[in-house]
Amino acid sequence: MKQVRPKKNLGQHFLTDLSIAKRIADTVDEPFAELPVLEVGPGMGVMTQYLVEKPRPLKVVEIDRESVAYLRENFPRLNNNIIGGDFLRMDLHEVFEGQQFILTGNYPYDISSQIFFKMLDNKDLIPCCTGMIQHEVAVRMASQPGNKQYGILSVLIQAWYNVEYLFTVEPSVFNPPPKVQSAVIRMTRNAVTDLGCDEQLFRRVVKATFNQRRKMLRVSLRQIFDAAHPAPEGFFEDSMMTRRPEQLSIPEFVELTNKVAAVF
Repeated sequence: MKQVRPKKNLGQHFLTDLSIAKRIADTVDEPFAELPVLEVGPGMGVMTQYLVEKPRPLKVVEIDRESVAYLRENFPRLNNNIIGGDFLRMDLHEVFEGQQFILTGNYPYDISSQIFFKMLDNKDLIPCCTGMIQHEVAVRMASQPGNKQYGILSVLIQAWYNVEYLFTVEPSVFNPPPKVQSAVIRMTRNAVTDLGCDEQLFRRVVKATFNQRRKMLRVSLRQIFDAAHPAPEGFFEDSMMTRRPEQLSIPEFVELTNKVAAVF
């Protein structure tokens, strides 16, 4: 079968360097070498060829019909484990019948954040996620407080996962070459089982403050309140309100969320 044509509307950039493909595939081996693996967006299977050799169950999900046909012809060992569909619309509890699994892939840059938000929504199913994303996004995810790259993804992901920036990948090893560098990351669930605050409100507070990241909290937090739930007198006089979101650690965001929750 002829090679699959990369499709711009799907954000496809096919990795062509086999040594890098193997390095990415091998990121799933730690620290859960026994769990099944779900690969997102395998394309023509450059990573799949190494994942399928590992002694563990493997399924792949691919939205591109041409790629699905290619995979079915070239990876008969996968049999019924090639899922033609949209990862973002899948019920992940059905993939391995409720069993935990490792998520990996060469993720499309334009939906990588959506993929990781879906991971967060299914964090009890996904103890580890690895793969390749845009370098800038990887740096953001791994950044610490006080860094200008520290933002929404940093806080929401690091609240539940330890993030490792593993290595950088240059544009020249893709077809077509992207206009930016790529990076390979690994996220492993931390020991947190309860944030100590309302998780949905936590997300709302984090997003509200970083959406006006240059402003002090006493300004950016005002959008949280309304006529039905006005901020109490003196709320914005708290010393924390003179800080900006990139200065807050995750425990401090939890503390801030609980301050807001007391109003509702």
